[in-house]
Formats: sequence, structure tokens, C-alpha cells
Amino acid sequence: MESDLTWRGVEIDGWTALALLEWQRELGVDEPMLDAPLDRTDLPPPPKPAPVMPMTAAPAAPMVAAEPDHADFQNEAESLAASAQTLDQLAEAQQSFDGLQLKRGARNFVFSDGDPKARVMIIGEAPGEEEDAQGRPFVGRAGQLLDQMFAAIGMGREVPDATRAIYIGNVLKWRPPGNRRPSPDEIALSLPFLRRQVELADPEVLVLMGNTPCLAALNREGILRLRGKWVEAFGRPALPMTHPAYLLRNPVAKREAWADLLSLADRLKL
Repeated sequence: MESDLTWRGVEIDGWTALALLEWQRELGVDEPMLDAPLDRTDLPPPPKPAPVMPMTAAPAAPMVAAEPDHADFQNEAESLAASAQTLDQLAEAQQSFDGLQLKRGARNFVFSDGDPKARVMIIGEAPGEEEDAQGRPFVGRAGQLLDQMFAAIGMGREVPDATRAIYIGNVLKWRPPGNRRPSPDEIALSLPFLRRQVELADPEVLVLMGNTPCLAALNREGILRLRGKWVEAFGRPALPMTHPAYLLRNPVAKREAWADLLSLADRLKL
């Protein structure tokens, strides 16, 4: 180290300075002091008051556009859905709708799968992780079970015969964060598009897979009480069924699901 330090008028080298500093630290010194004493209780004088300015008219606050409320979004959803004359137009209109915040966190818009001319339309709840990734409904484990269930009565999304094909959609077309259940507001804002989707596809029969489709279409819940009983939804016969995800968690319920499938096949005279 260079010898450019002084202590009490005596020039010292850097190592000596560090040794003195360490010696003072060991003695308990924890704050540098000035050559003259400092009264720390002596407060600075208060600031002078600002001069009083003459009263003038305050500038007008800038106009800020109010955020659209739920009613505005509901009206927009109704208008967009009603204006669609084809399923492609409906998908485009719903994809442009910004009333649902969950749209911002989803990877893909998941509109439908299968044959739009099918006699049977299946309505699920919302896309899951796999559906969000692929942009198709019912493609995860629950979707694979769904395909197996309908294949057992000779139906499927890939079947070329429209009389045995199925058309699949969801109440919500974007995945809720963490696969949580859709909120009542999200269901309400999605309902105009779902209703129009049913009208344009015009299936002979609906299958309501789980509580959320029953709430949207029937304004009722309790799928274990509703399943297997034919009702009317969107102006056509509908059969509530337990969701395949429920069947994966409760395999013993597959017996009731099989009974529901047989009821569907009998209704369609397959």
C-alpha cells in the first residue's frame, strides 16, 4: 500500500492505518467522531412557511374512461353471439370477446371438436391443461375415458357417420387458472355463446357432463341427483351425466355411467 495517509500529523502506511482501525474496533468504537463536539439534541430551525398564493380556479381533472362493468360485457356477449350465423363466425366472435379475464392467462381458445352435424352434442365444463395446450376439448385422461365410453355404444368424435358421431364443446372456452371451477360471472358471460353454439349445431340430444354444464343449461346443480334423468335444455332433450374426471376418481360410479350411456343409445335407437 502507498504511504499517503497521515494520523495526527504523522505519515503512516496503509497497513498501519488498518491496524489502528482494527484496534479501535476492538475497543468498541462504532461511530466516527468529529474534532469538535456535536450536540445531537439541537434540532434544525423549522422551515419557513410557503407564501400564500392567490386563489385561482383549479385545472379540470383529465377525463378517464370508466372501465366496462359486468352488464356492459354481458350485453356485448349477447350481441356478438346473436350476430354469428355460422359456427366459424361464432368461434371468431367469441375469441375476440375480452370480457373474461382468464382469456389473458390461457394458451389457446378451445371451441369444439368432433362433427358439428352430429346428433349428440356433449357439453363439458372448461379446458384443462392438456386441452389448453392442444386447443381441443376432452383430450386428457378424462377425454380418453370419454372416447372409450362412447365407443362402447358405437359413437365417437372421429366416426364419419353423422348419426353416430359426437360434437364436443365446453361452457368456458378458456382454461381457468389452476383448473379451478368457473365462477358464476364467467358462466354468465359464456352462456350467450354456448346457447348460440347449440342453436347453430342443432343437435338432436345434449349430454351435460358434470355440475357446471347443468348450472349453465338448467340453472341447477347436484349431478349425482340429476344424472340419468332426461331433462330439457336449450329447447331440446338433455341427459346429465357424471364427468369422466369424476369416474377416474370414483371407478365404482362407472356402472351408473354405463346405464346412462345405454339410456342415450336407446333414445337415439342405435
